[in-house]
Amino acid sequence: MALKTLLLLLTLWVPVAFCSNGPAAARVNGEVISAFRLERYFAEYLEDQGRAVGNIRNPKAYKQLRQAALTALIDKELLWQEAVKRGVVVSDAVVQRQVDQTRQAMGGADVFARRLEDAGFDEVGYTEYTRRELAAQQVFANLTQVAGPDEKQVRAFYEEHRAEMSRPEHIQARHILIKVPQGADAAAVETARLRLEEMRVKISAGEDFASVARAGSEDASASEGGDLGYFPRGRMMPEFEAAAFALAPGAVSTPVRTPLGWHLIYVQNHLEATDVSEVQGLEMVRAYLARQQQAQARLQVLAQLRSNNRIERVDDD
Repeated sequence: MALKTLLLLLTLWVPVAFCSNGPAAARVNGEVISAFRLERYFAEYLEDQGRAVGNIRNPKAYKQLRQAALTALIDKELLWQEAVKRGVVVSDAVVQRQVDQTRQAMGGADVFARRLEDAGFDEVGYTEYTRRELAAQQVFANLTQVAGPDEKQVRAFYEEHRAEMSRPEHIQARHILIKVPQGADAAAVETARLRLEEMRVKISAGEDFASVARAGSEDASASEGGDLGYFPRGRMMPEFEAAAFALAPGAVSTPVRTPLGWHLIYVQNHLEATDVSEVQGLEMVRAYLARQQQAQARLQVLAQLRSNNRIERVDDD
């Protein structure tokens, strides 16, 4: 089981018995998933996506995300019940090893004990919850085993996509734009540059580039922290490209002038051009197709479990 999940339990979850109290969000074969448990899990679900409840302004998006979180909780319950049906047993040693790893990651026994108490667990309850999660994970792994792609599939996919496997030089970058209108006088140009310099000072002092971009950039990418993703040479304006490709990963440029205005550029990653050999290409395809098969198997197993069990969704907020 991912250690991150068990760590999150200490801040976002409460014991299973307590979670069954109160109004129901859903029932799985009569077992209650409480609305309280859904509220706690919804926060975790959004955190995994880099989002927060307070930042979701669209009611339709909020409802869709909440229902997706409830579906994930239902799937967890289905897998646990399936593990019980199949007699999946996780040994005490495996469970204790996972609990010990969590304790160590939390900073030791004292911190671990405090976090358990804050979350409403005692160590016995948390250990049993860990056993339950590990059993669910094990049965899911057993049910989603795949043989892997055959070599004819691998070869056919490779031949179809081999031209796409050689990659030109790319960088991953963010930027902040202060616009300067065409024909602006020297004073306006300098005022815009100084605004950008002030932002650069904040970043140099330790403020997060993305946060500064969200607050001050005038580009459409501001809401995404100025994120431009990965791009090769030839896609951006020449002045921007020259400055960006000259930066080392982690570096922030001085203000760069383009026809749009002034930019600060932050390079996160720099990927050199690659020429993939046939052996490498076939291995990449093999791994990709295996992941696709695994993902499809997971979807099929969950769909089958949902179809074969009695599920009542109560929460429709």
